[in-house]
Amino acid sequence: MTKPTINNFTKNDVDVIYSVETASNPFPWTKKTLLSCIGGRYITRQLVIGEKVVGFYVGDLVIDEFTLMEICVHPEFQGKGYGQQLLSDFLDTAKTKHVVKCHLEVRAKNIAAQMLYMKNGFIQVHRRTGYYPAAVGYEDALVMSLSL
Repeated sequence: MTKPTINNFTKNDVDVIYSVETASNPFPWTKKTLLSCIGGRYITRQLVIGEKVVGFYVGDLVIDEFTLMEICVHPEFQGKGYGQQLLSDFLDTAKTKHVVKCHLEVRAKNIAAQMLYMKNGFIQVHRRTGYYPAAVGYEDALVMSLSL
């Protein structure tokens, strides 16, 4: 099997990135939102195996703080360590940019993601009640941070 690589993605890659987004999330970002997060202060990276994009993340870098806006692995490739590879790339990027604090939000019911973040040193610092749309009503978001 081909070794995964992680590199930047641009507006030219949005259709493929969006297909991963919609396959992975019951309430995906819109393509317009995704496009608005390319360039400027945003860092957009994709994980590629051979010619196939299997995951990505969007980070928002403001001075010395870096927020993980979205991290996504296609359902066919989940559970294989690719989320960890993307998160490690995010944290490596943070270190090269002299970031002092990283932030993220995660659905309260997404235990697998929470475990990944905790394994990497993130701690819960806040809870946003009714933040994410859910199949019925809304779901809380856990706000997590990591000091570097």
